[in-house]
Amino acid sequence: MSSFDVAVIGSGPGGYVAAIRCAQLGLSTALIEKYDTLGGTCLNVGCIPSKSLLDSSHHYEESIKNFATHGIDVEGEIKINFGQMMKRKSEVIEQTTKGIDYLMDKNKITVFHGLGKFVDATHIEIAGKKKQTIEAKHSIIATGSKPAVLPFVTLDKERIITSTEALSLTEIPKHLVVIGGGVIGLELGQVYRRLGAEVSVVEYADRITPIMDSSLSKELMKVMKKQGVKFYLSHQVSGVERKGDEVTVTAKDKKGQDVTFTGDYCLMSVGRNPFTEGLDLQAAGV
Repeated sequence: MSSFDVAVIGSGPGGYVAAIRCAQLGLSTALIEKYDTLGGTCLNVGCIPSKSLLDSSHHYEESIKNFATHGIDVEGEIKINFGQMMKRKSEVIEQTTKGIDYLMDKNKITVFHGLGKFVDATHIEIAGKKKQTIEAKHSIIATGSKPAVLPFVTLDKERIITSTEALSLTEIPKHLVVIGGGVIGLELGQVYRRLGAEVSVVEYADRITPIMDSSLSKELMKVMKKQGVKFYLSHQVSGVERKGDEVTVTAKDKKGQDVTFTGDYCLMSVGRNPFTEGLDLQAAGV
């Protein structure tokens, strides 16, 4: 049985940075990751791919709206090669995750791929290609989060989707209905609006990004309205249904009147929940 001073469960920005610091301090360190690639949500299906698409969509928007102003004339029609845009996003992810692999090797951190589960406070069972158990004097739980879903909504991950699926679509939506006006929904809404989709943001609070300063919410909404994003604030979603390639979102406005939104995709972005499933935390006394 392999023994370590510290075992870190989860290889996202919290986990891999903690592992590197532990190794730098002279502690023998193990990093446990259930997926094949390191980096967690942020590098694989979060911050990095979303910024890649924001960057690409920004270049497209600039080319069709502002090039002429700067004296840049382009002959013929400027077209979107959506497949190439997604390919570049995947390449950015691959380059970044390989960087994490390099850092693990450089700092002599032992990486285990598999689902970690506590046997007791100092032993962790790892269910990967082969099942094994390691011993660790100390453990750091850095398992991150997963998208939250309204209890009455069934995700099919095809038309009713989370941010994970929205980052890997094979087509540009005609009308994307975004439930939730937080940073995740707004980022992806902006990406697809720049690429030509109609985007409607349905938010329960009376402003977007409700946990941020109100002055920021005001300025952000002003910018996005100018881009053509439509906002429906103080709307409580009560249902989401799919029929074929059409998704209907039902909500009540601040007057209690029923309102419906129909699109070809519905993005559920109502926050994230801690992901601790399968850890068996009670066995470790947590």
